[in-house]
Amino acid sequence: MKFRIHHLAILSLSALLIAAGCGNNAVNSSTTTNASGAAEATALPESSKLNIKVSFYPIYEFTKNVAGDLADVEALIPAGIEPHDWEPTAKDMAEISDADMLIYNGAGMEGWVDQVLESVSGTPLITVEASKGLDIMEGTEEEEADHHHEEGEHAHEEEEHAHEEGEHAHEEGEHAHEEGEHAHEEHSHDHGGLDPHVWLNPTLAIQEVRNIEAALAAAAPEHAEDFKTNADAYVAKLEQLDQEFKDGLKDTKRKDFITQHAAFGYLAKQYGLTQVPIAGLSPEQEPSAANMSKIVEFAKEHKVKTIFFETLVSSSVADTIAKEIGAKAAVLNPIEGLTEEDRSQNLDYLGIMRQNLEALKSALNE
Repeated sequence: MKFRIHHLAILSLSALLIAAGCGNNAVNSSTTTNASGAAEATALPESSKLNIKVSFYPIYEFTKNVAGDLADVEALIPAGIEPHDWEPTAKDMAEISDADMLIYNGAGMEGWVDQVLESVSGTPLITVEASKGLDIMEGTEEEEADHHHEEGEHAHEEEEHAHEEGEHAHEEGEHAHEEGEHAHEEHSHDHGGLDPHVWLNPTLAIQEVRNIEAALAAAAPEHAEDFKTNADAYVAKLEQLDQEFKDGLKDTKRKDFITQHAAFGYLAKQYGLTQVPIAGLSPEQEPSAANMSKIVEFAKEHKVKTIFFETLVSSSVADTIAKEIGAKAAVLNPIEGLTEEDRSQNLDYLGIMRQNLEALKSALNE
């Protein structure tokens, strides 16, 4: 992912912090991080209500469900804006400087955050990386797509020829050799970046919720039990969601799916699926003609009838491939932000994830 940041915004924040004496009456000390990745800070006065800024929608949803009415929670990135494109303005930086806490996903999702954190270093602002402590996967760039196509082909061969043990063992050997060559290529080239889309795996979303809970409890210990009660209730919903995905995807006819943007690696890994991405981590990355050709070949060979695209960005690439192979294009939502339609239907993270489950069940059983 490539992000830019206005240096004017950083300088403006520095000026604001100096003018304010680098102070924030709501918090009394700088943040440290404990072994679990949750923030530790001097407790706020009991009468205070936490003023929390979060980066984008999933983190807003998780934080709001933990904080309840005990904090004012606001997302920096507006609804309907693709978060990979967003950068903070001077106004955003001023709002961050006035907050008690900044909660962000991390793992490279918010490319602007390092400069923000550097600017607020030594101030009372509590900063929380929700994905801290999670097992973060390497990002998928286009040059790695061939390997994902091979994985999809191998998974398909396993389904077609599981009874032919001798031939299958030979294919596994060849696949292992390909993986070895791919590992060598990865070692020789810096593809850069990590995959930040942890929130699309409900079990990892639970860990983010627990990190947020710990940070809020450290900042307002008098409300620790309330935060725990709220977090427990939301975690129970996420556990139910995880079970629905397990039940819904365990016996599908196929295990590979084609998606426009490599956002579903954590979800695929959790439920035994293979993501075959058209492009890499950035939803705006344009695939090469060679990669498009390989995707079309894979789709025709394996009789793929659905090509997934996502909300907030153009579906033109998925539409082109779907038209060429006589398939349909359908939404698989990475939940990076709510659309106007989502909001009009009062959809939230749980509701959209269930829509994703139904979309996958349909595509994987065609």
